[in-house]
Amino acid sequence: MTEEKRRFKAVIGDKTYTIIGPGSEQHFLTVTKLLNERLDQVKTLAPDLTAEEQAILVAFNAVSDQVKLLAAQQNEPDQKA
Repeated sequence: MTEEKRRFKAVIGDKTYTIIGPGSEQHFLTVTKLLNERLDQVKTLAPDLTAEEQAILVAFNAVSDQVKLLAAQQNEPDQKA
């Protein structure tokens, strides 16, 4: 069965976005919190960048983390015996 899509209003940075997709409200809240934490970190480390440049860095870092996780999963030895 496919998971039902829901609408969620997320405040990211100083803007409100309507997110539509599968997932629980808790999932959306957690993602929003982590995204804002990373955005605040980039703003602190690189305050002279535009909001768009800061967002691109956050996105780049998030995808980089995902690539590392995928690589680690592929390198795990098979648990079959």
